[in-house]
Amino acid sequence: MGIEKDQRGLRQVREGRRPGGRLARHAARAKGLASPAPPGQVGGQYAPLSDADIVAIYAAAKRLLAELGMGEVPDRLRADLLTAGAEAQGPRVLFPAALVDVAVDRAAKRFVLHGRDPARDIEVGGDRVYFGTGGAAVQVVDLDSGFYRVATLQDLRDFTRLQDALENISWFTRCCIATDVSDARDLDLNTAFALLVGTTKPVASAFTLAENVAPVVAMMDMALGGEGAFSARPFLKAHISPVISPMRYGADAVEVVYACIAANMPLSCITAAQAGATAPATLAGFLAQSLAETLASLVMVHAIRPGHPMVFSNWPFVVDLRTGSFSGGGGEVALLNAASAQLSNWLDLPSGVACSMTDAKKVDAQYGMEKAMTALAAGLAGGNLVYESAGMTAALLGASFEGFVLDNEMLGAVQRVLRGIEVSEDTLGVEAIRDAVLGQGHFLGADQTREAMERDYLYPRLADRNDPRSWELAGAEEARTRAKAEARHILATHRPVYLEAARESAIRAAFPCLR
Repeated sequence: MGIEKDQRGLRQVREGRRPGGRLARHAARAKGLASPAPPGQVGGQYAPLSDADIVAIYAAAKRLLAELGMGEVPDRLRADLLTAGAEAQGPRVLFPAALVDVAVDRAAKRFVLHGRDPARDIEVGGDRVYFGTGGAAVQVVDLDSGFYRVATLQDLRDFTRLQDALENISWFTRCCIATDVSDARDLDLNTAFALLVGTTKPVASAFTLAENVAPVVAMMDMALGGEGAFSARPFLKAHISPVISPMRYGADAVEVVYACIAANMPLSCITAAQAGATAPATLAGFLAQSLAETLASLVMVHAIRPGHPMVFSNWPFVVDLRTGSFSGGGGEVALLNAASAQLSNWLDLPSGVACSMTDAKKVDAQYGMEKAMTALAAGLAGGNLVYESAGMTAALLGASFEGFVLDNEMLGAVQRVLRGIEVSEDTLGVEAIRDAVLGQGHFLGADQTREAMERDYLYPRLADRNDPRSWELAGAEEARTRAKAEARHILATHRPVYLEAARESAIRAAFPCLR
C-alpha cells in the first residue's frame, strides 16, 4: 500500500497537482499564467569583456569620433551638431570627447515603453532583460506547405495576433514587410494599423519617409480618443538606422529622426555594421567602430533634443567571410551581441541587441542550436531589449509562425536561467531533508516539493518529456508539428478586439488606403 501511494503521489506531482487536489494550477500553468520567471529577469551574469577591455574599446570609439567623425551629414543636422559642440573639418563633422561624454551623461537612462494596455508597459534600462521582435522579412514560411512565399499584409496581421498571445514576447516590432502594398505611404500606414488593432503590447515600426510620421501619429491619436493623446503616452517606437556604416549618416533616416522626436516618439537608433564588410573583421575593431557609430546616433539625438528616449541599439552583424553572405547565427554573433550589451550597460544606456537570427531555413536542429545559444548569451549579458528574438529564419529573410511559438517557449527557459537560484534557510531545507531521510525516503508530496513546484520550475507546453514508448504511442510528434498545431489554434481562437468599432470606422474614413 505504501508503494502504491507513493507511485500515485508521483503521478500527481508530475501532473502538476497536489495529491487529492484538482488540476486548476496545472491548467493555469498550461496557459502561461503562472511562470516562475516572467519577462524582466535580471541579466549581467556573463561578461565577455574585462573592465580594461571596455575602457580600451570606449577610448578607441571616442578617438574615431574625435579624429574621423561622421561623413555625409545633412545640413540641418550639421547645424545642430555644431551648435551642440561638434567641429567641422571639411565635409566631415568631428565629435570632441567632451561632447560625447555630455551626450552620454544627459541621455535617458530609464524610460517606459508604453503599451496601449498599461499592464503591458515595460521599463527600459537598468539590469532587466526583455525579449521582443524585429526584422523586415520579405518572405514567410507558409504554415500549411512549409515552403517560403512572399510576405503579405495579412501575414503581418496574423503575426501580430499570434504574438499577442505569447507571454514571453514583451513587445512587437513588425517582423515582415507587406510586399502586396507598394506605395510607401500606404505601407507605413497599413503597417501601423495592423499593430494598432492586433495587440496592446508596446509596438514598433519603421518609416520609409519622414512625411509618413505625422499621419501615423494622427491615426494613433484617433485610436486613443483625441489630438495629442499619443504624444502623452506613445506606445509606438520608431526603428531607425540613421548611421550607414562605415561612419556616415543617411539623410532620409535622419529626417525621420527629426519627425519622430517632434512627435515625442521613442527611438531605437540601430547600428547594423557587418564584420568584415562594413566594419573590421577583428572583433575588437568591430566593437570599437560599431560603438562609435551608435554613439554618433546618441550625439545626434542629444543635439536635437537632449534626453529624448532612445534605445542604444548597437547590433553587431556578421558576414561569412567565405561567401560574403550575412550570417544570423553562430558563436561570433552570440559573443559580439553579448559584448555590445555589456558595453551599453557599462555606459548606463538602455541597451538593445539582436539575437535568434538563425541561418536555418526551417525549424530543425540548426534552428534550435543557433536560437538558444544567441538568445541566452544576450540575456546573460544583460541586454535590456533583445530584438529579433522570435520567429525569424534564414538570416532575417523569413519569418515563421511555428517559429514564434517555439521561440516563445525557449525565451521562457532563458528567463528562468536568468532568475537563477535563491539560496536561503528555507530553500536549503535541511529539516525537509532530515524528514525525508528518516521518514518515507522520498520528497514526493512534501510541502517543500509542492511549494517548489509552483515557485521554481517552468513547465514547457511544447517540449516532450515523455518516455520513448509513450511518445510513440501518442503519435511520435516532433516539436515542429506541435508548434504548428499551437500556432493554428491561436490564430483560430485569439481574435481580440482592441479598437472600438466607431473609432475604427473613423480611422478608415480618414485613411482610405487602409485595407
